[in-house]
Amino acid sequence: MAASISTTGVSRPLVLIALLGGAMLAATLGLWAYYGTTVFFEMVRTGWLACF
Repeated sequence: MAASISTTGVSRPLVLIALLGGAMLAATLGLWAYYGTTVFFEMVRTGWLACF
């Protein structure tokens, strides 16, 4: 009887979390490069204050 080889890879939720984190980082760096530091931080600050 042939032995089955079990390959345990990375779990799907972990991969999805890593992809989401990478997409958020890429979006952050893209907006920072497009708007510049001052405007970017003002937008983040305004958005943060709108939440609270």
